[in-house]
Amino acid sequence: MNSRLKDVNAEYLFEAVLSLETMEECYKFFEDLCTVPELKALSQRLQVAKMLDEQYVYSDIVRETGASTATISRVNRSLEYGCDGYRIVFDRLDEKHKNKEEK
Repeated sequence: MNSRLKDVNAEYLFEAVLSLETMEECYKFFEDLCTVPELKALSQRLQVAKMLDEQYVYSDIVRETGASTATISRVNRSLEYGCDGYRIVFDRLDEKHKNKEEK
């Protein structure tokens, strides 16, 4: 973990996120926590990461998400050289969706 990020406030935030149990709770918490543009930026970055992971090219990502090439590059650096946080989320969501389809 990035030592510049780790502090008592970040840990409290992460504990708060981990305490959420439903999609409705997530909407309520993040609507209180973030401005609409902040939340849209976060969700856009996640979508960009997903598309990069699925081997989309920058021009398609720009067209589908509206993200700037600078944002796409930043997200791509995180995918390539980051802490594998996106990978953890993608793998778990893929498994969750796979299990839903099997039921």
